Amino acid sequence: MISLASGYASSAEPITPLPLKVEVDVAKAELGKLLFFDRRLSSDNTLSCASCHDLKTGYGTDLAPVSTGVKGQKGERNSPTVLNSGFNFTQFWDGRAADLVEQARGPVTNPIEMGMASWDEAVVKLAGDGEYTAAFNAIYGSDITADGIVEAIAEFEKTLITPNAPFDKFLRGDQNAISEQQKRGYQLFQSYGCIACHQGQNVGGNMFQKFGVLKDIVMQEGTLAEDLGRYNVTRNEWDKRVFKVPSLRLAVKTPPYFHDGSVPTIDEAVDIMIQFQLGRDVPAADKQAIIAFLASLVGELPEGVR
Repeated sequence: MISLASGYASSAEPITPLPLKVEVDVAKAELGKLLFFDRRLSSDNTLSCASCHDLKTGYGTDLAPVSTGVKGQKGERNSPTVLNSGFNFTQFWDGRAADLVEQARGPVTNPIEMGMASWDEAVVKLAGDGEYTAAFNAIYGSDITADGIVEAIAEFEKTLITPNAPFDKFLRGDQNAISEQQKRGYQLFQSYGCIACHQGQNVGGNMFQKFGVLKDIVMQEGTLAEDLGRYNVTRNEWDKRVFKVPSLRLAVKTPPYFHDGSVPTIDEAVDIMIQFQLGRDVPAADKQAIIAFLASLVGELPEGVR
């Protein structure tokens, strides 16, 4: 565990700092950046990956309960931030995509997201772009392909990290990087049991967990219990209302919360987690200290963002 007196993180520390940089294929990442913002990947040329994963104002998401697809259609789940998504062990709330490449393949042909009839149609739309054609020939030695598009987008997404958060600096030994309230919040985050699911580099994103561990989420008013989560992928009874644990790296910046985006504030989200995941009462001062700790997890935005 961490020594709050020294700020030294031992090998047993449950949270580890994000790396200051990640190794990527620069040419593929630059191509992927162009594709990430290209609205031609949607059937009506109105949406790009960046529409739901806004890098300019939304900390990698659209800050909406659920995203809006082509023809004004509404999705069923909240769009998680794309920032730091490369550190997740799987993608989507239900974990149906193994990695960023597989995730990038889904929205383009999803009828209520970007709405393309097929990837072949998407490739044909881009084939007349000389810049893309030249880039694909230089990088892949071939014409534009669906596999190349999703690989390049995923390579760009790997670069979207938020290193040097105050808490990361604290873990690296800077005792003054976070406030006394944030230090106390981290201690409470551990002692109350939040750390059981939210740990590792991404403070989450590395396991599945049932929503409603100690109190059935069906008892919560609203729509939270309607989505059966990973069960829709596996058809395993044990997977009902099981979801990928979200990263908390940017939690204070990316409302609304949970898989359906039905909870508007971080205060309410923490209340629900305390009730249904921890099954206990937490004093208001303790809750605010935990939220203060969560704020210390916000790092530096990628170059060119905001």
